[in-house]
This record gives sequence, structure tokens and C-alpha cells, in this order.
Amino acid sequence: MSRAQFEERLFGVLRWVVIAFLAVITLAPFYYMLLLSVKPIDALLLDPGRLWVSAQEFTLSTYEEVLKPTSEGGQGFLGMLSNSALASIGAVVLTMLAAIPGSYAVSRLRFFGGRHLSALFLAVYLFPATLLAVPLFVMFARMGLQGSLVGLAIVYIAQTVPVSIYMMRNYFATIPYSIEEAAALDGCSRLQTIRKVVLPLAAPSLMATGLYIFMIAWNEFLFALLFLAATPENWTVSLGLQQLANGIEVSKTVLMAGSVVLTIPVVVLFLAAERLLTEGLTSGADKS
Repeated sequence: MSRAQFEERLFGVLRWVVIAFLAVITLAPFYYMLLLSVKPIDALLLDPGRLWVSAQEFTLSTYEEVLKPTSEGGQGFLGMLSNSALASIGAVVLTMLAAIPGSYAVSRLRFFGGRHLSALFLAVYLFPATLLAVPLFVMFARMGLQGSLVGLAIVYIAQTVPVSIYMMRNYFATIPYSIEEAAALDGCSRLQTIRKVVLPLAAPSLMATGLYIFMIAWNEFLFALLFLAATPENWTVSLGLQQLANGIEVSKTVLMAGSVVLTIPVVVLFLAAERLLTEGLTSGADKS
């Protein structure tokens, strides 16, 4: 066996070992969380280390308690799911409305400081979110938007617009300028060119960016706590999960059920848009 053949086989085996290792450390916590969510609390206390659940022990009462409205003795996660969806979708729409023209301007227009503008956008993340939290809270309280999902969606723009512009500008830069010139020769204005030519070509990048924004807004906790703490009817799932974690009378199996409810929508959405997400995130890397 030659050295090249030996190295090829060795790295072929190591590749699958690494893949299996990463899969285990990634899926094992989620599996254990899912396992605890369908196990009664007494079975968990008797044998917390058992990694399976019998047919006699299997129960969905934890999910019933999590999703049932608080008026019926449940935790009200169904309403919180709706609140999280509204805030996340609102954040996606508002961010895209601001980031699409911004990223197009950075990638196409020539102006002073344009080369360094993308770095400045990412520099926002050098500062902790708590620096933005207090002034935003004061400003939105004076505007009467404190405690509303609309205000929360607007607040999320401060977190999502910079990274959205950075992600999409790379894709816009790969679209040949000759296509826009041809559209201009056909009588299209700049806005018509963006709407009819650029945006359809940039659909993978828009999908990837929108999904990324949705995941940020769905899992965000600090701003949701700050703006919605006084209005429990508008709480998001992340706030409800924190309430379960701090509740002494709430069993850990119910807490795990709430964690699954928080995680499943994002996982399903990610799997549904995996192809467009991968294409959108890797686009713009090849500059040849």
C-alpha cells in the first residue's frame, strides 16, 4: 500500500469519526431533553440516568401542562408561541426593509468611507447589549411602546440590521452590474431594477438572512425581559421558559417540555430552508 493510499484511507476513517463525534455531542443533549419531557417526574427521580423510557412511563401530560392556558392551570406556552412568532416575523420584515436598501447601497454605490462601513456595522457587536438596553427602554417608554410586541420587534432591529447588511452586501456584490445596466437600458429605474432584477437573483441570500434574523429574535431574552416583564400577556417563549426554570413548584420534566417547545419551531424552519440557507451563507465567497 502506497503512502497516498494509506493517507486517503486514514483520513477517510477519521472524517467519519469526527462526524460521529460531533453528531453525538450535538444531538445527545437534545435527546436527553426530549427524553425527560416524555417521562413522569417519579420515574426521573427513581432513575435519572436512564437513557430510555418505557411504554408504560411514556406520557405527554407535560406538554399538555405547558401548552394549556394559565386560566386552566397550565403554563400558557401556546399564547407565548404566538407572541414569539409575531415579534420574530415583525423583526424579520422590519429588518429586511432597512437592510435590503442599505446592503445594496454599500455594495453598489461609491461614497466616502464605503470600504470601512461594513466593518463599522460589525463593530456594533463589540459592545454589550446592556449598553443599548437602558437608552432604548427609556426612549420606548416615553413613546408608549413599552410592553408591546411592536416595540419589541422594533428594538430587535438594533441587533439584526448590522449583521443583515454585512451578510447581504457580499451577495449583491456577486450580481453582475451588466444585468442592472441592461435593465436601465430597458427603461427601469433604480428601484424597479432592485425589485424586478436584483431581489429575485438574491433570493437565497434573503432567505438565509431572514432565517438568521428569525432565530435571533426567537431566542432573544434580555430585551424581551426588559420590555415585556410588566405585561405577562405579551410574554415570549424565552420569558416563559425562564419562569419555569425559576418556579419551585414546576417539575423538571415540564421544564424540558417547555425547552422542546421553544426549540422545535426553529429546528423545523431550519431543516425546511436548509438548502437556501447554505446557498445564501456561502454565496459571495468565490471572487474569481
